[in-house]
Amino acid sequence: MYKLISQTLRDVLMQSSAAYAERPALGMVDGSTVIYYKDLAPLASVFARGLFDAGLKRGDRVLLLSENRPEWGVAYLGAVAAGFVIVPILTEFHPDQIANILQHSEAKAVVASEKLRQKLGAYAGETVMVESLASQKARKAAESADPAATFPPVEEDSLAAILYTSGTTGNSKGVMLSHKNLVSNVIASRSIIRMHRTDKFLSILPLAHTYECTLGFLNGITQGSSNWYLDKPPVASVLLPALKKLRPTIMLSVPLIMEKIYRASVLPKLQKMGLYKHEALRPLLHWLAGLKLKKTFGGRIRFFGIGGSAVAPDVEAFLLDARFAYAIGYGLTETAPLIAGSAPHHTTLRSTGPALKGVDMRIADPKPDTGEGEIQVRGPNVMQGYFKDPERTAEVFTQDGWFRTGDLGIFDDRGRLFIRGRLKTMILGASGENIYPEEIEALINKSAYVAESLVVSEGKGLVAMVQLKQEVIDDLKAKAMDSMEDFERASEELLEFVRKEVNSGLAAFSKVSKVVLHHEPFEKTPTMKIKRFLYTLKGPKAKGADQK
Repeated sequence: MYKLISQTLRDVLMQSSAAYAERPALGMVDGSTVIYYKDLAPLASVFARGLFDAGLKRGDRVLLLSENRPEWGVAYLGAVAAGFVIVPILTEFHPDQIANILQHSEAKAVVASEKLRQKLGAYAGETVMVESLASQKARKAAESADPAATFPPVEEDSLAAILYTSGTTGNSKGVMLSHKNLVSNVIASRSIIRMHRTDKFLSILPLAHTYECTLGFLNGITQGSSNWYLDKPPVASVLLPALKKLRPTIMLSVPLIMEKIYRASVLPKLQKMGLYKHEALRPLLHWLAGLKLKKTFGGRIRFFGIGGSAVAPDVEAFLLDARFAYAIGYGLTETAPLIAGSAPHHTTLRSTGPALKGVDMRIADPKPDTGEGEIQVRGPNVMQGYFKDPERTAEVFTQDGWFRTGDLGIFDDRGRLFIRGRLKTMILGASGENIYPEEIEALINKSAYVAESLVVSEGKGLVAMVQLKQEVIDDLKAKAMDSMEDFERASEELLEFVRKEVNSGLAAFSKVSKVVLHHEPFEKTPTMKIKRFLYTLKGPKAKGADQK
């Protein structure tokens, strides 16, 4: 790794393009598009020069709406290196949300893929097509490009990106991240994820999310690794052949992906083994299952990052026994994103690990009995604020300049962070107890019958909204012989069984008083967290199991 001239993405682009010239930088797994480092700065220069020719000036916003692909990186780096402000949009956003972001950000240019262009509505006619950024025409123009002239130096504290989040209230906020915010986080994260020139990073999360962008894309570019993309969503039929072909060494994921693999594939096979009944033998069987899991991922994975939300306790316990090279991280879009983390084989069960070097964490107003309090952060990775929203910016910073994460946590005696839940989702028990719905949901989701769940407060009790696994629903319907009344009765009996099973592992103050059947998958954020603000218990679609 070279020594950066300054902590700017302009210097990352220029220095990486020279230092790793003959290495592949960005590519499609199917080989349809591959961009080498030596071509990265020239192609980015051609793109940026086109924006200047269209009348854009430094500081103008450029909206980027595209699936993961090599050209996404060309557009991102070309815009920020030239002094523009990139506004990456999550592809799942509704056209109305995109229109609001276009208006709020005052974007002067739009880059989009052909597939997503229709989401732009009236703006579609003014779009730069992302497919053109690595076309033969662009590559020809790149041969005579002058990146040094296109990309004069930029200031470290100048605005690089505005990231619009879904937000816990449903209203998007434009998180302003500077060049230094992003680059400092890449540098700090090396204590957890150090990439090499020979590493192959397989991208399966949205590049428009700062988790994937900073720790995968920018980290790889800075350290000379190659970044590879799929041409379809990473469902099993697409992902498994890609893993076999590419044999990646590094991946980033959200907990749901590994939880599905474990519960749908690994655990059923283990439970069929007679030896699995003996708890003393389970660590050994987990290790053997881990060998097969590593082979499924191509056999070369040395870093499998998990972030975005908490990993289910039983799944993490399996990964530890399996000696799978997983790493846990904690962060937010507002912190560019990583705050704390542990490298593979240095993880502690249920902990996100210690703070990154150069990042300060504190627990504000800790409870005398438990030591729990709000996690607050200070460091070069903390955002500049919310775009055109000084009121909400002021709300998330303390008087002495610390960023309020809204998460509750506690440190152990070695400075490792344990997250208890969201400050806004914590439920206060009848006698003042702190109840964390995420912990109850983790227990519910361990059930062999449950796909996912959401725990909310209703009156003086706790109610779990549960989506059953499809095969369970199919089985109930088959036994009910198409009788809706029989199906409802059978589902109520099953939900009651789940409720009692879960309550047997909970303290009295956090027991679930009712379970209701939720028919559809819960709507989620790009990091697969349920959008809690969307769900209430008004008018549930099915009857539930009430505590007697």
